[in-house]
Amino acid sequence: MAHERSSGPRLSPSSYEEAIRAVLAPRLAFFEAVARHEHVTRAAHELGVPQSTLSRAMVRLEADLGVALFARKGRTVSLTPAGRTFLASAERALAEVEKAADSVRADADPTAGRVSFGFLHTMGSETVPALIRAFRVDHPRVRFQLVQNYGEAMIERLRAGGLDLCLTSPVPDAPDLVARRLDEQRLRLVVPDDHRLASRRRIRLAEAAEETFVTLEPGYGLRRITDDLCAEAGFTPRVAFEGEEAETLRGLVAAGLGVALLPPPAVARPGVVELTVTAPRAVREIGVAWLDGHPDTPPVAAFKRFLLSRRGNLLPD
Repeated sequence: MAHERSSGPRLSPSSYEEAIRAVLAPRLAFFEAVARHEHVTRAAHELGVPQSTLSRAMVRLEADLGVALFARKGRTVSLTPAGRTFLASAERALAEVEKAADSVRADADPTAGRVSFGFLHTMGSETVPALIRAFRVDHPRVRFQLVQNYGEAMIERLRAGGLDLCLTSPVPDAPDLVARRLDEQRLRLVVPDDHRLASRRRIRLAEAAEETFVTLEPGYGLRRITDDLCAEAGFTPRVAFEGEEAETLRGLVAAGLGVALLPPPAVARPGVVELTVTAPRAVREIGVAWLDGHPDTPPVAAFKRFLLSRRGNLLPD
């Protein structure tokens, strides 16, 4: 393998970080094969590339690094000390690439792939387990990475690539997302069992205008819905406590610290009474969202079809 000078400039410290992937990464497998065989022709045969192409690639790699990696004798080569150091790192890098390739292939496997699925805390105790159980009747080996969070945080994670799909409320309306309404859930005014309204079954929300409310923190979809419904009823709620989880709010209500607009609980909570709100219409829409234009792996596509097939029948009775 004759020494040749690279036509391009050597990597400078200032450009190294930007150029390292483009310049070095494509040559790591070439370098590893030559180092392993200690013979250019045998390495070229294994890689399925012309010997001259492989020779030039190694010369350019050395020129870009500014270090001799090989001692040459004809087509036989041996590693220099610098070459042995570089080989150890190259082998680790190639092993990580192979590991990553195996991982993404496994995640995309039609029968045993992975779905990264986000959902609201209030969907976690009953709705999501029932959905996954029903889906796995026909897809028993599909794996799930489950993420519980509030709506805005899930949308951020969706945009960052950390989720394939998310079940959220309100249904988002954004140009970079696709969202489909799946169901709606009635909200109830939850009051302590010794409250002046506890003997009622139904209530207009305006009748609670003077009450102290406990709500989720700003940024949560249910908080936005609560504020909007109260505004529609003609008042701004006086908020005494803000939390991050609906069942915690029920506990605060049971302790007599306020009233709350909440979806139905999975299990009835002692110490509270849940009133049907007759006006305004107190519901929250539940929908599924995903990034527009992003291709789905087969398991994600299958689960998306399943969710869309549950439109109008998403929530437990």
